[in-house]
Amino acid sequence: MPVLVTGAAGFIGSHVCHHLLNRGEAVVGVDNMNDYYDLALKEGRLARLKPHNGFSFHQLDIAEPGALADALAGQGIVKVVHLAAQAGVRHSLDNPRLYVRSNVVGHLEVLEFCRATVGFEHLVYASSSSVYGGNRKVPFAETDQVDRPVSLYAATKKADELMSHTYAHLFGLPQTGLRFFTVYGPWGRPDMAYWLFTQAMLEGKPIRVFNDGEMWRDFTYIDDVVRAIVAVLDKPPVEVPPCRIYNVGNNRPERLYDFIATLERLLGVKAIRNNEPMQTSDVEQTYADMTALERDFGFRPSVSIEDGLKKFVDWYRSEWMTRSADR
Repeated sequence: MPVLVTGAAGFIGSHVCHHLLNRGEAVVGVDNMNDYYDLALKEGRLARLKPHNGFSFHQLDIAEPGALADALAGQGIVKVVHLAAQAGVRHSLDNPRLYVRSNVVGHLEVLEFCRATVGFEHLVYASSSSVYGGNRKVPFAETDQVDRPVSLYAATKKADELMSHTYAHLFGLPQTGLRFFTVYGPWGRPDMAYWLFTQAMLEGKPIRVFNDGEMWRDFTYIDDVVRAIVAVLDKPPVEVPPCRIYNVGNNRPERLYDFIATLERLLGVKAIRNNEPMQTSDVEQTYADMTALERDFGFRPSVSIEDGLKKFVDWYRSEWMTRSADR
């Protein structure tokens, strides 16, 4: 039976689809193909998936009531990896309704689709490290208090966790939420710092550096994230209610200042830095406590920041810059 992946044209979603297809699974992907960033990137991700015989795709808005059920009737889906969401902390300041519709209403519709599916086995969904807000106790653990978000994006992700717990309690719907920590890598998102810095540095343009580079992020390479998602998908919760939350991070925060220096070495370009104060929707540090995921799944991240950034830079130069030049 196929696995449904929402957000299949997105960064993490497309990589998850690839992994599942390569291990012989059938995958049904859905995505609304919105234009939050360059659609050529989403189309390029899908182009890599479509040659697989086991892949099918539906362009639809998961927040539309009944859209999933109408499109996927009779396909026998009993496992879902729900990664569709409106991403971007800063963008949520200007477009709050978009975030509530995509992240909260969309999550509810996925829950309803799963609840109506006979014999449903497991929903794995994306949460975010942003739910920890301004928490100063590090590393961040799943048992920490997360009721003080500093962005609307974070609030929508916490709302998703609460709804999922409720559906697990009321209907016995097996679910696992994953709090991702600053995911990066090839085919990533162009609104993320590593992409923005790389593009600007190669074009000889300045980069925006907040808080003088004294910010720390638990950068997590995409291959590690995909390994975690698939390991969790294969092992539904059995506790009552069947609902779990895990961090997915690298367990090693990097200082932004040092992160930029690593990019400078890899690109052979000195960054032109415009220092700016930290924004109110940002946090100074993210740092994942990975004890729970290692305990329950034997999972440990394996890709260092140096190796991960090199893979991204190599892809950006050989793949994305070539594509951009041809357009």
